[in-house]
Amino acid sequence: MEFPPCTVEVFRVLERMDYPRDANGNIIAMVHPNLQDCDWEPLNPGDPMFQTFDGKSIHYQGSTTVYPTFINEAAYYEKQQAFVTTRRETLVANAIRKA
Repeated sequence: MEFPPCTVEVFRVLERMDYPRDANGNIIAMVHPNLQDCDWEPLNPGDPMFQTFDGKSIHYQGSTTVYPTFINEAAYYEKQQAFVTTRRETLVANAIRKA
């Protein structure tokens, strides 16, 4: 039995992003409409991440493209998590041969 070499695409967790908050800890913005429902899609530096309740955009300030996941999941509100950023990587697996 033999398994040939292959590559596998994975997403490595980088950072958990909280909603923007005021000095009292109250959420002051929501996930930007352009990001909502875009799990696993690229978020590039300068792209909008949040929209304040008065309509202003807050842009991603990172230096590289990331891939947000679990965007705006209600189960994570109490964990102070708007979404998680990930980095796409390709892993290489060597061939395996059963002797």
